Amino acid sequence: MKAVTFNPDNNQFSINEINIPTIQPHEILIKVEACGINPVDAKVQFWKGMVGEQMNDEWVVGLDVVGKVHEVGSEVMGFDIGDEVFYHGNMIKPHGGLAEYAVHTPSTLFKRPTSLLIEDAAASPCAGWTAWRALVEKLQINERDELLIIGGSGGVGSYAIQIAKNVFNVKKVIAVASTANHDYVLSLGADEVIDYKTEDVVRRVQELTNDIGASKAFDTIGAGNDILAANSLRFNGQMLELVDTVKPINYDNVFMKNLTFHQLALGAGHEFGNIGEQSIIDAANGLTKAILNGQIKTPHLQIVNFEGAVKTLNAILEKKVVGKVILKINA
Repeated sequence: MKAVTFNPDNNQFSINEINIPTIQPHEILIKVEACGINPVDAKVQFWKGMVGEQMNDEWVVGLDVVGKVHEVGSEVMGFDIGDEVFYHGNMIKPHGGLAEYAVHTPSTLFKRPTSLLIEDAAASPCAGWTAWRALVEKLQINERDELLIIGGSGGVGSYAIQIAKNVFNVKKVIAVASTANHDYVLSLGADEVIDYKTEDVVRRVQELTNDIGASKAFDTIGAGNDILAANSLRFNGQMLELVDTVKPINYDNVFMKNLTFHQLALGAGHEFGNIGEQSIIDAANGLTKAILNGQIKTPHLQIVNFEGAVKTLNAILEKKVVGKVILKINA
């Protein structure tokens, strides 16, 4: 089969012909129709150590998969050959979705509703379900919140803005993005946009919240932006850091401001039994319902072929991707 493979020895992506995976009794083989391309895929060189020696030069990344059930393991119940399905895969397992065939387990495999477009199903899991868990489960946003989103034009940020405004009617969404992406971010529903290149983010948040700060903040970028997010909070504020580990010792006045901090890794749910898997299921159900209700639209979607998938993975590492990109087989 044709696949985008990652070589752990030189950290390079390439297109290769490899064997169709052989499934275990508890697994399902998926004939891939489309696969979302996300930062976690591109940054495999930074997390490959979690996999260990089983990672070879035929390792296929790609977590957000849409396709049809092609083969069902002998221990699997509830799925039949030909079922239309989608899922968010386990990053430390081989046989990802940037290939003609992929492998997953039934516990977090979802039958695709006929009204859910293939493109929406492929684009939404990693970015959209992460945004859902961050805002709904962790930060528990509500209509009184003034929410700061750092990285408003990225995949996660694009979904987060829509979830906050269209599903939970948040009072004010303040997004951080470059000037070139301001119109795009505003079109998603942001009330205000701050250019991190030319403006003092913390001071501007104060100005936009009558000098009390944001009630909640969501940093989707990392690289020190957690400091900006935390320092923009008001008394009793909450922050979720998506990329790095929170470091309260680096933030201003943490104790007196009574701040609360959260972490999130969507795919980690695969490794923590029923409780972890349920966190993925709840996010999938919540966001999918919002999409089907017309409250959430796939942001800035670009469809690529295998060659475009390799280019996209490299572009993500250079921070040159806006919105969502998916590989569509035979595109």
